[in-house]
Amino acid sequence: MHSLDPQMLLLLYFVLPVWLIAGFADWICHRATNIETTTGLKETYIHILMFLEMGLPLLGALFLDVNALVIALMIVLFFCHEATALWDVSYAVTAREVKPIEQHIHSFLEMVPLMALLLVISRHWPQFQALFGVGDEPARFELILRPDPLPTGYIVFVLTAILLLEMLPYLEEYWRGKKARRKQSSY
Repeated sequence: MHSLDPQMLLLLYFVLPVWLIAGFADWICHRATNIETTTGLKETYIHILMFLEMGLPLLGALFLDVNALVIALMIVLFFCHEATALWDVSYAVTAREVKPIEQHIHSFLEMVPLMALLLVISRHWPQFQALFGVGDEPARFELILRPDPLPTGYIVFVLTAILLLEMLPYLEEYWRGKKARRKQSSY
């Protein structure tokens, strides 16, 4: 039962909400620095890439049986996200001010996924070990639905929060960037 598992409680009711709030706070910072007229669509495309790099592992954790394949994908995409985050900030500072509050929010956006990954690995330690050929069970490399689905209400809440706090704000950032690009090209 999920309610008795401290790792699951931390993942579902602490780590994920903090992560979503940090993503929304980062969007607020982008808006405050007029990203559409500074770094423009290029930085927004980088943000969309990072969203995909972390969104896929999140969806995997929510809906799939976490086995060696899912853990391997989570690890690979975490490191891809870290590399993309470095590219993002390296590019952002060339054209806009990245203030200390945004830098601090970025630390959450980098460390919270690591916390989530480590909690997932610790919950599925035998499959993590199996990924490296050690432990007592064989590595499973299959995409199958969770044998213990999360409550429907929780899934609806999380997907709604993702839509409202991540997808719509970053879509709005994209549209502001498109509008600014059209306006600039009309001059």
